[in-house]
Amino acid sequence: MTKNKIYFLAVAVAGIIVAIVAFRYFGAQGVQTSKVKTDSHQEEKGHDETAKAIKLHDDDMKEFGIEVKVAGPGKLAVQLELPGEIVANPDRLAHIVPRVPGVVRQVMKNLGDFASVGETLAILDSRELADAKALYLAASKRVEIAGTSLKREDTLYKKKISSELDYLEAKKAFDEAQIEMKSAEQKLHTFSLSDDAISKLPSQPDVAFTRYEMKAPFSGVIIEKHIALGELLKDDKDAYVIADLSTVWVNIQVYQKDMLSVRKGQQVVVSAGKTVPDVTGTISFIEPVAGTEARTALAHVVLANPKGLLRPGLFVTARLTVDEVSAPVIIPKTALASEGGKTEVFIQTEEGFKPQAVTLGKSNDTYAEVVEGLKAGQKYVAKGGFTLKAQMSKGAFGDGHGH
Repeated sequence: MTKNKIYFLAVAVAGIIVAIVAFRYFGAQGVQTSKVKTDSHQEEKGHDETAKAIKLHDDDMKEFGIEVKVAGPGKLAVQLELPGEIVANPDRLAHIVPRVPGVVRQVMKNLGDFASVGETLAILDSRELADAKALYLAASKRVEIAGTSLKREDTLYKKKISSELDYLEAKKAFDEAQIEMKSAEQKLHTFSLSDDAISKLPSQPDVAFTRYEMKAPFSGVIIEKHIALGELLKDDKDAYVIADLSTVWVNIQVYQKDMLSVRKGQQVVVSAGKTVPDVTGTISFIEPVAGTEARTALAHVVLANPKGLLRPGLFVTARLTVDEVSAPVIIPKTALASEGGKTEVFIQTEEGFKPQAVTLGKSNDTYAEVVEGLKAGQKYVAKGGFTLKAQMSKGAFGDGHGH
C-alpha cells in the first residue's frame, strides 16, 4: 500500500469518528433542550393551575355560606387550659340526720328524687319523742294548775283572808311550772316541732306521740340515701344527703407553674363536652395552701345550673384568659384550610377567590395570628373556606369560575 492510500484512509476514519461524536453531542443537546421545554411547559401549566381563581356571585356566596372580611390587627387572648371537676355547692348541701332515734316506719323519698322545702322524707316511731311530748304536756298541766292556785291566792290576799306568804308560795309554784314547761317546749323545738305542732299536742291521739317526720330543709335532689324500712335509726347517722343543684361548684386544679397566672375574679369558660353547652363563670376563691402531694391548688367557680346539665362528678376543662397580645393580622380559625401539609386561606382578588399559603404565629381556640402570606387590608374568606376548597377541587361551580 502506497503512502497516499494510507493517508486518505486515515482521513476517512477520522471524519467518521468526528461525525459520530458530533451526532451524539448535538443529539443529546436536542433531547435535553426538548426536555427543558417540556418541563417549562409543565411548570407553566402548573403555575396556571395554582393561579386559578374562582368568581362567585353574591347569591352563590350566600348559598355556600361564604363570608368575606378585611384582614387587620387585633388582640389575641392567651388562654390557659386546666382540668376541673363539677361538685355540689357545699353551701347548699345538707346531711340529714334524725333529731331523735327511732324505727323507720315509712320511706317517702328515694335516691334521685326531688324534694321541696318542708316536704316529708321519712317517718319514724320514736319513744324518746313520745317521752318529750309527755313531759311537755305534764309541765303544761302544772302551769295550768299553778296558775289557778295563784289566781285564788291573789284574790284571798287582796281580801286579807290569806297571808302574803301563801300568796308568794303560790306565785313561786306558778313560776317554776312555767320554767319547766318552757324547758320541755325547747326540747321539742330541737326535735323540729314547730309552735303550731306543739300547740296541737293536747288534741293529738296517743299514737301520734311517737311519730317523727324527717323534712327537707330546702328544695333539692336526694344524692345519697342510707335509710331502710324497719331500720333502727340513731340520731347520729346520715339518713339522706340532699343537694340544691340549681348552682354547682367547679374545682379547678391549678398547677404550681400556673399559680401566678390565676387570680380571683378571672373569667372562666367551662367545657363539659360536646353534649353540654359551655358555661362562663368567675373564680370566686383560690385556696391559699397547695396540696402537699400533687403541688396543686384549688380554684373555685360557682356556676348557675338551671337545667341540671352540670352534674356533680363530671370532669371538665376550664379555659382562662391570662394575657392579651397585639398582632398586626389576626383571623378566625374558621378561615383556615389545610392542603398538602400547608395552611391556606382564600383571598379575594379582582380575578376572584384564590388559595394563599400562610404562616401562623400565636393562636388560641378561636383566633390565630398570621405572620406571613396575608397582609392587613386584604380581603379574605373568614367563613366557608372549606366549602370553597371542596367545590373548587370538584369544579362544582360550573361557569362561575375562570382561569
